[in-house]
Amino acid sequence: MPIKILSRLAECPPATWDALLPDAQPFLRHAFLSCLEDSGSVGPGTGWKPVHRLLEDGQGRLLAALPLYSKAHSYGEYVFDWGWADACQRAGIAYYPKWLTGVPFTPVAGARLLGEPAALSDVLDAMTGSLAERGLSGWHINFTTPAEDALLRGREGWLERLDCQFHWFNRDYRDFQDFLDALTSRKRKQLRKEREQVAGQGIDFDWRAGHQLSEAEWDFVYACYANTYQVRGQAPYLTRAFFSLLAERMPEAIRVVLALQGMRPVAMAFSLMDCDSLYGRYWGCLAEYDRLHFETCFYQGIEQAITLGLKRFDAGAQGEHKLIRGFEPVITRSWHYLRHPGLRAAVADFLAEEKQGVLAYAEEAREMLPYRQG
Repeated sequence: MPIKILSRLAECPPATWDALLPDAQPFLRHAFLSCLEDSGSVGPGTGWKPVHRLLEDGQGRLLAALPLYSKAHSYGEYVFDWGWADACQRAGIAYYPKWLTGVPFTPVAGARLLGEPAALSDVLDAMTGSLAERGLSGWHINFTTPAEDALLRGREGWLERLDCQFHWFNRDYRDFQDFLDALTSRKRKQLRKEREQVAGQGIDFDWRAGHQLSEAEWDFVYACYANTYQVRGQAPYLTRAFFSLLAERMPEAIRVVLALQGMRPVAMAFSLMDCDSLYGRYWGCLAEYDRLHFETCFYQGIEQAITLGLKRFDAGAQGEHKLIRGFEPVITRSWHYLRHPGLRAAVADFLAEEKQGVLAYAEEAREMLPYRQG
């Protein structure tokens, strides 16, 4: 059975693609990935060339699928392999292009390989066998699920990489105060003081679903998002059109909180959600306000998760500053197939050492959590 290559996800009907999804997480939905393409956030000129793969049976029934991009750089992946690329350049080995299976600009663990394990095994074998003829240095699969880890673990040539994020978990809290009561006295006072400092600046918060924002308000959301990159001298990954398209195609998954001083919006945080988790994705403000980042990105998200009865709040990839605010260490995994034997051996040694460091770091971080004992 030949494996189909899609240069645009629009070539696959949304219902056909989404039927393979194992859960309700929004990021691998046809709507989300196609919005990235149709808005120009990935595609020509971005270094992200869609080359998605489909495996169908003789009757045209979809057996397996995976999002796939031919990458000309390592931006927007959040599993950092710049050191590997630099080593290749010094050794005269071409590192780009490479393949990446993942969700662009989204360091959220979730399904990456869609379909039955037997069909996916066939796809994995066929695709790793074609790397050389396509002039690719390797294939990378980022932020996988435990089921995918089991499929890839022990498969010849694949290397496992660990990282640590911080997620907040809802222990059936009745409200934000109930959450605060679970913390040590010192941390409880710190969080309460930070919230009071924001309130003292006359800032209130308004939560909206995707269909509740006007185009002018989306303009503001995008201006805030883009500003977080521009202050670092970088171009934003997403285009303005992405936000309007997403609000049109999956508004029920969108949650935006606007920080208002009087009637004037001054900051925002953009999140997506499914039936049990809130995913904080983008934030930004157009002026500096004391402690506003912590309130908008963390405390508002925690409060919203409690209000909606969600079990988890994933506020993004980075930040030990989340730890003292009740976010717990969580191990994430990615997988890497490197065609050059010398590079593969060197990276394997590095990852074995890095793994021990990541696990030790996560254990030390867990001991620093602010929750009361007993």
